[in-house]
Amino acid sequence: MKVTVIGTGYVGLVTGACLAELGNEVFCLDVDAEKINLLNHGGIPIYEPGLKEIVDRNRAYGRLTFSTDVAASVAHGDIQFIAVGTPPDEDGSADMQYVLAAARAIGRCMTTFKVIVDKSTVPVGTADRVTQVIAEELAIRGLPAENFSVVSNPEFLKEGAAVEDFMRPDRIVIGTQTNAAGLAAKELMRKLYSPFNRHHERTYYMDVRSAELTKYAANAMLATRISFMNEIANLADQVGADIESVRLGIGSDSRIGYGFLYAGTGYGGSCFPKDVSALNKIAQQCGQDLKLLSAVEAVNEQQKHILIKKITSKLGKDLTGKTFALWGLAFKPNTDDMREAPSRVIIRNLLMRGACVQAFDPVAQLEAQRVLYQDMADIPELLDQLDFVADPQDALRGSDALIIVTEWKQFRSPDFHLMKQQLKLGMIFDGRNLYDPLHLQELGLEYYGVGRASHGAADPFAFVDQNHLPTSREPLYTHFTA
Repeated sequence: MKVTVIGTGYVGLVTGACLAELGNEVFCLDVDAEKINLLNHGGIPIYEPGLKEIVDRNRAYGRLTFSTDVAASVAHGDIQFIAVGTPPDEDGSADMQYVLAAARAIGRCMTTFKVIVDKSTVPVGTADRVTQVIAEELAIRGLPAENFSVVSNPEFLKEGAAVEDFMRPDRIVIGTQTNAAGLAAKELMRKLYSPFNRHHERTYYMDVRSAELTKYAANAMLATRISFMNEIANLADQVGADIESVRLGIGSDSRIGYGFLYAGTGYGGSCFPKDVSALNKIAQQCGQDLKLLSAVEAVNEQQKHILIKKITSKLGKDLTGKTFALWGLAFKPNTDDMREAPSRVIIRNLLMRGACVQAFDPVAQLEAQRVLYQDMADIPELLDQLDFVADPQDALRGSDALIIVTEWKQFRSPDFHLMKQQLKLGMIFDGRNLYDPLHLQELGLEYYGVGRASHGAADPFAFVDQNHLPTSREPLYTHFTA
């Protein structure tokens, strides 16, 4: 099939490359000439495992084309995917200008029946707006408005595993209109995705607005699980429990499961923060207050400061003269994405408290330098305290303590004996709970995870109100039946 993908960002490039891998002829359009030039000369603008190999292979086969030619892109594809950015606006809503600009471009150039697919994460009702915009452009040209149909086909790609998610999806959601054009669009989409349904049906067909809401609801649910576990982890620190034991205990319940139950420094990236905020805004516009999601956002923002709280509780608020090794800059492993990354909050706080930071990330170094220099534009003089180093061991040399922010695999089994020799204070502040606290204590290292207070807590029962403990003469059961 002939497919056009508008936008060569994260979603667009993965979508285009993977559809070409399935044998389709894919035309990828972007208005950024520099990005298109990079792609045409063997470069990749994002880091995603396995993506470059697929792009190179299908470009060589002639199944994948990159261009800035709008008219050619519209003429090429019977199916036109809109996969442009929908960044958060100032009020938290999704900025739709790029989606609507793409729709207008299609309307200005199309001459035959087209299926326009909203692949970008868009608010409920976007398909109606796209339909209106294209119809307006066709009316200006005196063409019938029945010659197209708009489909919602949200993406469910995890950064770091996007190629695998696309090629082996657990579900495909397609929202179509119910008129004749919508039925024709449904058949084209069924044909496009038929390779994924050979063993069993993975596609869920529904109305357009339900498909649009499904994407937001899915990300909001996952974000909620993360914030819930972070709240429980903070409570575990107070009551002397181990969040890892709690995670295993509740995750074994088939109704709950283990996914997205890891405590840490909060979620980041391009999806969860933006989509939770946008869903809240959609609800507000409908006169509804989503109290749960407002709390999810608030908890996540607080959680980005959790390691700073642990550090200052041990070393004081003034960290002048202290040097910290920091492992991990990207918001998650297997990506160079620094959007909403907790490392940005942590580094700024450390620098403002007078500390020096020696930071390492196996992939995100260059992107981290770019965004951190922007973050610190108001106090650029503090950047002299920040150093990006070539490997994890370089970060440890001369440091007082280690901070772990991203759970890259190469951080999982370090040389702890060497680490003890290099860290002046022998402290590890682990924002991803990578290590066994008891093992590190045996080695003489001080370990501070998130929700791991049961290991080495001075008084795990300090939270108990002593005035309400039963005396030796009181029957215990009275305190459990009240």
